[in-house]
Amino acid sequence: MEPIIRVQDVSKSYWRDSFEIPVLNNISFEVPSGEFLALMGPSGSGKTTLLNLIAGIDRPDRGTINVAGTDIVALNESRLASWRATHVGFIFQFYNLIPVLTAYENVELPLLLTSLSKRERREHVETALTVVGLKDRMRHYPKQLSGGQEQRVAIARAITTDPTLLVADEPTGDLDKHSADEILTLLERLNLEFKKTIVMVTHDPRAAEKAHIIRHLDKGELQQN
Repeated sequence: MEPIIRVQDVSKSYWRDSFEIPVLNNISFEVPSGEFLALMGPSGSGKTTLLNLIAGIDRPDRGTINVAGTDIVALNESRLASWRATHVGFIFQFYNLIPVLTAYENVELPLLLTSLSKRERREHVETALTVVGLKDRMRHYPKQLSGGQEQRVAIARAITTDPTLLVADEPTGDLDKHSADEILTLLERLNLEFKKTIVMVTHDPRAAEKAHIIRHLDKGELQQN
């Protein structure tokens, strides 16, 4: 199957005062379309940095990143923002829902940047909330939902634009075991049934078991399987 993600010779450092702190060193790998990849490694190994580079949130110092046929490193900030809005759905550890908006309004947010009509937005939102099993909670506010339900709303928000790629940063890290299992089952369904390519950062071996490919980072180096 054709790779949807190609990372080639990517390195990234950050600066603290006058000190350079290497985070990623000469990373190369590919992810086939429709795959579910888990990135594992100890704290500080560069997992989230690599995820952010793939998602176009950050830029490498060196190397190329091609996602769905686009060299995202070559895009200027405006085009990169437009590319992210179209191609990437984000799932975070702490949900990042806006507390004064209902579940429906939170899921609708990414669609407000599109040319969809109000009716089309409603169809997208209701479909996404149905997929995650929360259509009956669309008028609830985040404080009226459990942690697992909040994360499902966040996943609905991530898929409402039908993105090419889902990136998940410790999506079960703030959940109890039962809620975590529900979220992992949902991600697995999105991958198998809806053919979504998923890249997930996790430190939890149980979560990684849901992925088809597991890659390990250690001190900025991608370990060979």
